[in-house]
Amino acid sequence: MRVLVIGAGTGGLCLAQALRRAGVEVEVFERDRTRTDGLFGHRVGISPDGAGALRACLPGPLYDTFRATVAITPTYFTMYDERMRELLGMSTGDFGAGADDECSVSRITLRQVLLTGLEDVVSFDRKFVRYEQHDNGTVTAFFADGSHATGDLLVGADGTSSAVRRQHLPQARLVETGLFAVTGKLPLTDETRALLPPRVLRGVSMVYAPHGNGAILHVMEFPWDHDGTLKHGIGGNDAELLRAWPGLAFDNTRDYISWGFSAHRRRLPADFMRLDGAALHRIVLDATTTWHPDLRELFRLTDPSTCFPVNVRTSEPVEPWPSSSVTLIGDAIHTMTPGLGVGANTALRDARILADALITADRDGTPVLDAVAAYERQMHDYAWPLVAKSLERFDGDAALHKPVVGRLALAGMRTGMRVVNRLPAVKRRMAAAQGADRGHGRQEG
Repeated sequence: MRVLVIGAGTGGLCLAQALRRAGVEVEVFERDRTRTDGLFGHRVGISPDGAGALRACLPGPLYDTFRATVAITPTYFTMYDERMRELLGMSTGDFGAGADDECSVSRITLRQVLLTGLEDVVSFDRKFVRYEQHDNGTVTAFFADGSHATGDLLVGADGTSSAVRRQHLPQARLVETGLFAVTGKLPLTDETRALLPPRVLRGVSMVYAPHGNGAILHVMEFPWDHDGTLKHGIGGNDAELLRAWPGLAFDNTRDYISWGFSAHRRRLPADFMRLDGAALHRIVLDATTTWHPDLRELFRLTDPSTCFPVNVRTSEPVEPWPSSSVTLIGDAIHTMTPGLGVGANTALRDARILADALITADRDGTPVLDAVAAYERQMHDYAWPLVAKSLERFDGDAALHKPVVGRLALAGMRTGMRVVNRLPAVKRRMAAAQGADRGHGRQEG
């Protein structure tokens, strides 16, 4: 069996790791010119599902390295208003079994970990153009440089704008949510630490503000880097990385605060997605003039070069299709809003299930098509409900974003959160339901 993977993102690399570990021939083709191109975002939240997939797919020592490079585990999940008054606060124990497997990792560090040991099977600067399926069951991928590769299975792991999906499932649509976001990053220092309440320093925090505006705060404090020592060289800023991405944005060897600000597109410039970091930084400051001074100072202290825009989109669910020598994983098939924070974790889950099916087929000599069908049946069952739930929590059509009724919706939501905050049993049930969506308590072989 030979597997061709299009895209060296989280899901594609995890799949390649599992196949390589099992002795299945695999090759990964990435359109970016180097491993530093196109890697957006500062933090990835790894859920029990995601951690379980990494544990199953990575060689033991590499998984241990991954665990050694994660930030201190979040203890709290807290919601505030824009004046930093608590609306609803939950602790790790409220989320049920498996909460200890929740972790935060630098996105760039995760990619470095996943690339380890795959150097000879990952090809950069290979832009996928199209594929052809053959009567003998094989498939050939063609690239912009005129090259091609043939295998028994082509896996589209090429993200939200997947070229594989456009050919394989032309009926699959991406939907605009109407929401845009800005992300930023700044060092965790004595000065910035003093701006944050204790729960924010040890958790994931959400801010719900008027007009449907919002923010999320993550503190990334690493137990291993206080003296500047790196673990096994993973997470370091090597010379190549510094040349390609100078500045604070990609320094993942020191503790930092990662934040995101979101708003409806009607409140943002028409050319929002083309703005540079300095312009995005000004937009956030202008949109938060009534927010708590400490939050404002946090935004002000952020290096504008770390800011970049995000267009929040989601996939429209697709009815099951006939399985073939082409399949899709991760955002290439089920792009999700950040409402549940499970997009990357679902990609890892895809990789694990597809890898298990392919490894079994390779070992037993059963058809690749059967393995693909088994994976796709499971994926349809778990992915589309998560797409829908993620949209429910991050939807530009929600009442919060309406010009008039938005005020009433915000007031009602805040009141509901405060009531739940005073009812421990109700709060635990709410947290347990959210934990279930993130795979808490689920055991998979």
